Amino acid sequence: MSSLAVTGRSGLASMRDRSRKGVVTSGNLVVLAVEAVASLFSDIIGRRFSWTEFMLQAWFMTRVSLLPTILVAIPFGVITSVQIGAVANQIGATSFSGAVNGIGVLRQGAPLVTSLMIAGAVGSAICSDLGARTVREEIDALKVMGISPIQRLVAPRILAALVVALLLTVIVSMTAMTTAFIMNVGGGSISAGAYLDSFVSFSQPTDFLLAEFKALVFGFIATVVASHKGLGASGGPKGVADAVNQAVVLSVILLAFANVAITQAYVMLVPQGVA
Repeated sequence: MSSLAVTGRSGLASMRDRSRKGVVTSGNLVVLAVEAVASLFSDIIGRRFSWTEFMLQAWFMTRVSLLPTILVAIPFGVITSVQIGAVANQIGATSFSGAVNGIGVLRQGAPLVTSLMIAGAVGSAICSDLGARTVREEIDALKVMGISPIQRLVAPRILAALVVALLLTVIVSMTAMTTAFIMNVGGGSISAGAYLDSFVSFSQPTDFLLAEFKALVFGFIATVVASHKGLGASGGPKGVADAVNQAVVLSVILLAFANVAITQAYVMLVPQGVA
């Protein structure tokens, strides 16, 4: 009984410690996000924003995420069209394939693929870069010189991630919907006119706006998490690797919760129906 009691107490202590760390991490993320946004707006208004750093980061993010995004969007469009087409054939609703494919890609598929690419490719790159700077004490050197690392490094990366996320969502949407169109129309299951008619009838401009809004939120969350973990890295190369792993996992979890919340709010607030 004594050993079980000790084990139970140690388990409770471990749970309390993890809960405390979770609360502290959440608070630090909020503080970092607020400070980064404040620095972003103040620097742009005051004409102190590092546009050179922004352009370099935007190009870097595009370079590391564009091709993987396209390669993920193509099989996503194939899988969506095959699964939806099979169900539509079984219930005799083939004419609605365009509407279901369009709504599914715009509302869920494109933002989710973008979020995974931002969290996996872009977020890991940001975290490893900032983590390497931290363990090499470059961040401490900036602080000694009176330069805020959040203002100098984090804010430009956040703006670059937002722009890249918007563009990646457009690319994912076009690639997935084009692939689904080719699969359905090319396979002879539905005519091009019927497919496009159902897509136009049920899809709304607000669906695309929802996808872009999700992209902004996902890009912001992933960049803030990656920056926080990178700036908090310690312990040499292993610490940087651990920080990257933690950043990707935490980003995916937060993005999943954010996706559910935004989608539910959209369904509740935006009238649904045939356009």
